[in-house]
Amino acid sequence: MVKTSVFRAGKGRFRIELWATITKEGLVVQIYGGEKAHVGAIALSIPRPGLADPEKISCNTTVVPLLGHKDDEIARPIAEEIAKTWRCPVVVVAGIHIDGAGKEDVEMLTNNCWTAARKLIDVIKA
Repeated sequence: MVKTSVFRAGKGRFRIELWATITKEGLVVQIYGGEKAHVGAIALSIPRPGLADPEKISCNTTVVPLLGHKDDEIARPIAEEIAKTWRCPVVVVAGIHIDGAGKEDVEMLTNNCWTAARKLIDVIKA
């Protein structure tokens, strides 16, 4: 069975949409927003027992950012957090853009990405 859910955070040009497709063996997560949704980075995170403490879950993560994009700064940590919580492989495709974004704009977009991701994580924990 495959199920897709959508989680949103923010308004206007700071609106983020997180689309999560849940399969039997993993999640495919798409995070888009800002003024121009696109593919900016891809992160694949696979959970595993921690090296120092096998009781703690860690991840092996591979990230592929497009040249000149910083979407990996969202894709990697969100993929890892979801993989640790769900305990299955997670792919995150992220693409968020606002022309001329300043520090506050980036912080607001980042916070909205995490708000949407936490909504997904809360569903997983339920």
